[in-house]
Amino acid sequence: MSECIIYITTSSMEEAKIIGQNIVSKRLAACVNIIDNMKSIYHWQGKIETGDEVIVIAKTKNELINEIIENVKSLHSYECPCIVAFPIIGGNEDFLKWIRDETKQR
Repeated sequence: MSECIIYITTSSMEEAKIIGQNIVSKRLAACVNIIDNMKSIYHWQGKIETGDEVIVIAKTKNELINEIIENVKSLHSYECPCIVAFPIIGGNEDFLKWIRDETKQR
């Protein structure tokens, strides 16, 4: 499989929409889902922190991962944003083809 899911956390719905719109309009992702009201507990600079975050899930191809990371980092408010990729190991072939067709070719 050449498709993957990119998981991104953001500080707000506004930031999530900006990032999502940007990567879809540049055809780096075929689609993004935005999930609001996530509660996070994490270590940061020697302390345990808690906060509200918004999740962005992007459907894309493996070959676009690095470009998405650079693009998201340029727009993101965090010093060290969560941007991680997960392989898709199977699924509806029609949907996976749609991801390939709707993302830019290298």
